[in-house]
Amino acid sequence: MRKYEVMYIIRPDVEQEAVQAAVEKFQGIISNGGEITKHDVQGKKRLAYEIKKFRDGVYVLVNFNAEPAVVTELERIMKISDEVIRYLITNDVA
Repeated sequence: MRKYEVMYIIRPDVEQEAVQAAVEKFQGIISNGGEITKHDVQGKKRLAYEIKKFRDGVYVLVNFNAEPAVVTELERIMKISDEVIRYLITNDVA
């Protein structure tokens, strides 16, 4: 298993319950074949530049250990999720 870090931004106009549901959905995908070591919902922050007509977003940072197949599935789901406006999955070297 490898160490990964994912940062994703959820649209600011999404209700709090929907934000929680999206976070739980992504946690479930990671937990299906890996383990979450750190999870941090950082809350609503101002974006550095406008993305899809949004100036703010709800930031979520997750560190986890998983096989590459889990990362592939997580990326596939994030691409098609309407509530996610941007995401980045990286290998965690620390």
